[in-house]
Amino acid sequence: MPVSLKLFDTATRTVRDFVPLTPGKVGIYLCGATVQSSPHIGHLRSAIAFDVLVRWLRRSGYDVTFVRNVTDIDDKILEKARDADADWWAWALKYEREFTAAYDALNITPPDYEPRATGHILDMVDIIQRLIDRGHAYISDDDSGNVWFDVRSFPEYGALTHQDPAEMLSSEDGETPGKKDSRDFALWKGAKAGEPETASWPTPFGKGRPGWHIECSAMARRYLGDAFDIHAGGLDLRFPHHENEQAQSRAAGLGFAQYWLHNAWVTASGEKMSKSLGNSLLVKEMLKNTSPQALRYALGVAQYRSMIEFTADSLPEAASAWDRITGFIQRAAEMITVDGVALHDVELPEPFVTAMNDDLNVSAALAVVHEELRAGNQALSDVDREALEGHAHRLRAMLDVLGLDPLDDAWSTGNGSGQGSNAEATQAALDHLVSTQLTKRDDARAARDYALADEIRDHLAAAGIVVEDSARGARWSLQHGER
Repeated sequence: MPVSLKLFDTATRTVRDFVPLTPGKVGIYLCGATVQSSPHIGHLRSAIAFDVLVRWLRRSGYDVTFVRNVTDIDDKILEKARDADADWWAWALKYEREFTAAYDALNITPPDYEPRATGHILDMVDIIQRLIDRGHAYISDDDSGNVWFDVRSFPEYGALTHQDPAEMLSSEDGETPGKKDSRDFALWKGAKAGEPETASWPTPFGKGRPGWHIECSAMARRYLGDAFDIHAGGLDLRFPHHENEQAQSRAAGLGFAQYWLHNAWVTASGEKMSKSLGNSLLVKEMLKNTSPQALRYALGVAQYRSMIEFTADSLPEAASAWDRITGFIQRAAEMITVDGVALHDVELPEPFVTAMNDDLNVSAALAVVHEELRAGNQALSDVDREALEGHAHRLRAMLDVLGLDPLDDAWSTGNGSGQGSNAEATQAALDHLVSTQLTKRDDARAARDYALADEIRDHLAAAGIVVEDSARGARWSLQHGER
């Protein structure tokens, strides 16, 4: 049965008991990527935070429908494609694939639906027409083909972000001709001279393309209905994007989101993650020097509403924590069977459940994980197989909720490395080479040639391979990686 989950609702600024519209079922919409350039770790923070939400809801017994959109047309995409002398749709697809590769590499559960804005023009037109018919939108009188949301017509505008419309400045469209009020925002943008013919669609309002906000209202409605449970996204999307989404949807007579969840940023030296910080924090660059597991750990270590300050120590600390986890699982596997268990059936420690139900308090949940790890290591030392089995299974079950189970197929089938069979072949070759060296070292030790044994160990250490001797023989691991 579903458990008692509490979530911080941005709209009410309170922690609320989570009660879905339909018992046992949850609909979630997450604002996904605007595919204009390569993903950086700030983008992945949001994806990981709400992947944990989806995993926890499913672990708690809910039937979850998870939607994450792709914004594949907007001003920035058109501008960057033009500057690169590329087709805008090819530009968008290139970076959509980069985002997908990053999601897969970090073991982020694929959404049930991942709609593109360009595939839902008719859904947007339907909502826009409803708004016009209800007196909440108007077609510009300057023959531009623009359609605007009339902020003054909707008294609830500003409710999500607790702002007084009278004190708001102009919308992101600025003082555009044809607007009745500077705060009005674009629902539909008429085709402009110089823009590609392929970047416009015929509608009752004229040829053009969607405004940014209307796409999410349309896609959420298409896949989750007129009203749904949770709308999620980054803290920076609260205004104007989410405020405008809520206003246009409710003005159109839709119930829309019942809970609003926003994740905090990843910062570097106190500055919000953005393109201006350069390429060093792009996901594809970071994965050249660190494992995807360590990167996921570093980006998922905090509760979703807490800022993560990314420093030079973040990845080494995450890699060290991951090594402790995988090292335990490897040693436990020498004594008991650690895989083949149905993790969903493993009873989770009560403190872990309490932490997760407390607005997804991941930091407190990880404290329970490491307590279990310490107890498991003690069971290893005591050679207590029964206790060890319980610790290993509970540890894996908790880590599975966090997307960090060391034995998850995602880390071995290519999703975790982005390399597929190449990664498996590399691992097999490494296993063979290291095992050969360890056999030679064992022979040297048996012959009391300790100088040769130490030389072999030192050569392996120089290559980043750590050798540990135990009562059950030598084992090896990669520094800041896993065997």
